[in-house]
Amino acid sequence: MHRPIRIGLQLQPQHQPDYGRIRDTVRRAEDAGADIVFNWDHFYPLSGDPDGAHFECWTMLGAWAEQTERVEIGALVTGGGYRNPDLLADMARTVDHISGGRLILGIGAGWFEKDYVEYGYDFGTKGSRLKLLGEYLPRITARLGKLEPQPTRHIPLLIGGGGPRKTIPLVAQYADIWHSFGDLDTHREKAEILAARCADVGRSPNQIERSVPWRGIENAAALVDAGVTLFTVGVSGPDYDLTDLVEAIGWRDENSAPPLSGLA
Repeated sequence: MHRPIRIGLQLQPQHQPDYGRIRDTVRRAEDAGADIVFNWDHFYPLSGDPDGAHFECWTMLGAWAEQTERVEIGALVTGGGYRNPDLLADMARTVDHISGGRLILGIGAGWFEKDYVEYGYDFGTKGSRLKLLGEYLPRITARLGKLEPQPTRHIPLLIGGGGPRKTIPLVAQYADIWHSFGDLDTHREKAEILAARCADVGRSPNQIERSVPWRGIENAAALVDAGVTLFTVGVSGPDYDLTDLVEAIGWRDENSAPPLSGLA
């Protein structure tokens, strides 16, 4: 399956108390040619002042759905333990409709203890959070099939993480997009594990888009050769400097020339 190279922006909603600056950054990213604009699902900053300015993820996605026209939107990623999974499916369906079919439902097991403790969720252990994610995914997909009206399209499910024993089997069974971390060799190793787990459930690994953080032009071509087609640039407040995003979009455009007329 041939996939186009896509460039995303993860707008980290931290250290910027003026929501207007966030709104403006989304507009600038869409105008620059980004394919996707993500936020993240945390309640506190992950860097800098731990009690600094921060905004909530899914409320923001509803606003982005109205504000934008072309880009896909989503969370990179939703904390799996924060919300009832049936409610999360309904939230996703609603944002899907508001956006005209541009939502990506990103989800992971969650990891930042402060999010859980301060908001009254059970942090548990890494194993218990992954177990909960495994229980939630079939509930999410089942609820999406029951909602009325139905989503405007099959909402792509992005799963973040690379654990070979728990996360990758969930990716193989449920994901349309797999967002992973680590260097090139790590990605190749885990992609082999994903292929084996896909075979276990009767799926082709080519059905799953591969996504990684942007690591600069110097590393991009090798990652494409390893099967990656979605690269996401992360930017934090208060400045939201889009220099790296513009660089990545330029590289995408230089490496995504259309085929010659008459050739597939």
